[in-house]
Amino acid sequence: MVARLDPAPAPGWPHRLQLGAWQAGADPCEAVLHALGADPPQGRVVMEAGPWPLQCNQLQAIAQHLEQAGLQLEELSSSEPSTLVASAALGLRSQAEPPAPENAEEPKGTGRELHVHRGTVRAGEHLEVDGAVLVLGDVNPGARISARGDVLIWGRLRGIAHAGCHGARNARIVALQLRPLQLRIADAVARGPEEPPPEGVTEQARLEGDEIAISAAQLGVPISWG
Repeated sequence: MVARLDPAPAPGWPHRLQLGAWQAGADPCEAVLHALGADPPQGRVVMEAGPWPLQCNQLQAIAQHLEQAGLQLEELSSSEPSTLVASAALGLRSQAEPPAPENAEEPKGTGRELHVHRGTVRAGEHLEVDGAVLVLGDVNPGARISARGDVLIWGRLRGIAHAGCHGARNARIVALQLRPLQLRIADAVARGPEEPPPEGVTEQARLEGDEIAISAAQLGVPISWG
């Protein structure tokens, strides 16, 4: 499906912008401009990004194109966790879409599932999942989160996070603010950084050799399920 802009069904409702199917190397701004056409309606718009992996600068560019066309980006929905993290970093209201299954014949319980936890993980709580996990909230000091695959946090990580808890060394930890008490990836352990996080930069922790390294998040990287 190509990108398209569906006009609001009634006065006071937002328009709906669908980015359509994603292909590697595709330019999201070109998709948006194609959907807008020559004479788009004006007003508020909700963008359905689906599986598109969008970075902060791409979301900002899309918002600018919409603004130039008389449209205000009000909300974004996505099934791609890195896009949700980038959206939250910009303060954009966002909704998580259920991810499309990679293989309709694959039985449940294989661990190739994205578990979505809505809300803060509080001190004394331990969230443990078989697969990858997306937390729509903070992980407070004294809280723990463990996953066979990636740990993706749409908020602040200040507790303990363990990605690849069954030994997956390609697992990552991604958060809006990565300031945990302790990080674990597979069998590697590290303390969180003490300096303040860069403003507006989503961070990730991953293994480089046998050491855990923290850097700006690489958005659009396929999820590790462990």
